[in-house]
Formats: sequence, C-alpha cells, structure tokens
Amino acid sequence: MTGNETILQYLTSVPAWYLATSEGDQPHVRPFSFAAEQDGKIWFVTATTKDVWRELVANQKFEATAWWPGHGWLILRGKAGLEDKANADMRYAGYAHLCSLGESYDGPDDPTLVFFSVEEPEAWICNHEEWKPIEL
Repeated sequence: MTGNETILQYLTSVPAWYLATSEGDQPHVRPFSFAAEQDGKIWFVTATTKDVWRELVANQKFEATAWWPGHGWLILRGKAGLEDKANADMRYAGYAHLCSLGESYDGPDDPTLVFFSVEEPEAWICNHEEWKPIEL
C-alpha cells in the first residue's frame, strides 16, 4: 500500500477527521470528511465562502488528524496547494459529498467550491508509544 493509500484509508474510514489552520496566533480546527487522490496528490474540498479557505489563503500550513479505532491515529502536515486542478470526477464527488452533508451549491462547477491539494506532506501513524512515519 502506498503512503497516499494509507492516508486515504484513515481519512475515509471515519465519519469525520479534523483539519487545523491558524489565524494570527489563534489556531482553528474543524471537521472535514472528503479526501481524494488525483495526480499523485491528496485533495480536499471546501468553499471560498468559509473561514477555512480565507485562513489557508493567508497561511497555507495546516495539520489534519484522524483517529481510526483499533488502528491508532493519523497526523498529516502540509501546505495547501491553492490552485484548483480538480478533474470532473473529483469535482462531482466533492460536490455530492458536501450536498450529502446538507450544504447547497449550484452543481459541481459552482465557483464557490474549491479543491486544494496537500503539498509538502509529512504523515505519521501514531499510538500511545510511537509515531511511525509514512513514506511519501
């Protein structure tokens, strides 16, 4: 299994995982639940109307974590690649996912939907005794 496959397995095996950004000296964390791979990179979706997007534009660094019971937890650090290069399949999957959560958009090409990639990733699978790096 590749590093990206391991990361996606963790992120998609739980109902929600958490993404942290910062604004000035104040950290912000919120649940996320969509992750996909395209062109060898992991991608997330949000909307340009959300604080998380504004925060990522100001400071691209983020950290995400997911606890998968019985498997430990994932820590993923990186920088948000802000150039939206989502292909049609991922764009539709992200749109459908957000709509299933009760959000409303004018289709997969709604200009407020934005996909960002994980750049310069570092990741670990952790338990109470150790952090095991994921080869990326």
